[in-house]
Amino acid sequence: MSGHSKWANIKYRKATQDAKRGKLFQKLVRAIIVAAREGGGDPSMNIRLKTAIERAREANVPMDNIERAIKRGTGELEGVQYEEVFYEGYGPCGVAILVEALTDNRNKTASEMRTLFSRNGGSLGEAGCVSWIFERRGMIRITGEGLDEDELLSAALEAGADDVKNEDGEFVVYCDPAVFSKVKGALEGHGFAVSGAEVGMVPKSTVSISDKDDAHKVVRLLNLLEDHDDVQNVYANFDIPDEILEEVSGV
Repeated sequence: MSGHSKWANIKYRKATQDAKRGKLFQKLVRAIIVAAREGGGDPSMNIRLKTAIERAREANVPMDNIERAIKRGTGELEGVQYEEVFYEGYGPCGVAILVEALTDNRNKTASEMRTLFSRNGGSLGEAGCVSWIFERRGMIRITGEGLDEDELLSAALEAGADDVKNEDGEFVVYCDPAVFSKVKGALEGHGFAVSGAEVGMVPKSTVSISDKDDAHKVVRLLNLLEDHDDVQNVYANFDIPDEILEEVSGV
């Protein structure tokens, strides 16, 4: 899983660059709209909305934008209606790829996804072709000098987490999405520094890639998919050595 941990850090730095262009703001606002539409506008009763708001605030999305997005989701304000769609397929080297998108034109987005896959060594598949490889998990990243691993494990398990893993020098706490907010709040209450938190798809098995050219092809496709305006998240089951991943990612 070291490759996935490193990839998360790379994506975070890239997201900071996207924020300067406004692209990240647009994606985060869409997530809030859909979360509010599906679960209501009260974040205390809608965990998905609460998480979307937290991500938006971490990226410095203005509160006015967040409040308008909630109202658009609940129907208090008119606006474009987005729907959540998943696209599944395989990339170079047989890497399974799951794309989470929010779109107002399902046919257009599907066509563009198919083109991105086919032109970059992959193929878009039918619904269900790779989703079985992934499971939805809460992931909370903890960093800090002199961190006591036993203390972290004890606090995480007491709060309802399933596991704590040391991934490339940082700790990742895994939990069921239903207790995500509870676990995150408990860890923060114990004084642990949360560097990132999300509910996402985690692969149950991975494809090892050690050839630099193959790794470059995989990363290129993932970057192109993530750059698409409708795409919220891209999940893949690659395992690329950190040093190769850094080189092909240009970090």
